[in-house]
Amino acid sequence: MKESRPQLFGMLAGLFLAAGLVVSAMLGTAAWVKIKNSQFITVKGSARKSIESDLAVWRGSFTVEAATLLDAQHQIQADRLAVEKFLAGAGVTNYAFAAIAIEEVRATLKTADGWSQQRTSGYRLSQSVRVESADLDRIEHLDSTPLVEAGVIFSADAPQFIYTSVGEAKIEMLAEAAKDARARAEQIATQGGRGIAQLHDADQGIFQITPQHSTDTSGEGMNDTTARWKTITAVVTATFLLK
Repeated sequence: MKESRPQLFGMLAGLFLAAGLVVSAMLGTAAWVKIKNSQFITVKGSARKSIESDLAVWRGSFTVEAATLLDAQHQIQADRLAVEKFLAGAGVTNYAFAAIAIEEVRATLKTADGWSQQRTSGYRLSQSVRVESADLDRIEHLDSTPLVEAGVIFSADAPQFIYTSVGEAKIEMLAEAAKDARARAEQIATQGGRGIAQLHDADQGIFQITPQHSTDTSGEGMNDTTARWKTITAVVTATFLLK
């Protein structure tokens, strides 16, 4: 009785293995028959390209606060001169200041009879500056610490990196993705004993512009501005007539 159990297990294992081989053969045959009997084949092709951004954008803003509007204006004018001097010292020449934003500073005061009132206690003025440059190294290492050390309440955003020739790159990559789709279709059709005739139709997929080596994607497409080096991915869904 003990000897019959291993034999039974061996028989069952053999049956499962044989069944698996039969199912695999059936699936392969079904795929071959589908290609054999179809008139069209639809595949996805893709193309990837590594690029370096060619434009850097740097933004910063500074704020002052004073008891009177006139004093606040004098202070922000002085801070603007300090920002211009800082940029000139860093070798930056292409920049623009936005309009000055004015905000009243309100304070709550209690009257003699115990009532609370809102009154203007001062004014807060702020202004932003935007820098654009093709000198990515210069912008990438732009440090506003000297402004803060000089008493300017200045905050800066991380630089943005933009590839301005993305439109031309997309056209080139669509052609490459379509070529890749045709190569894939030919490989699949060959397995069914068929060949590829002309292109029937093609749909452009969503472009993904991501930091280099990133695997992130988005259903709406990505357009990264955080990384200097990027990867553009194009996808084309193409349908070919079989022959």
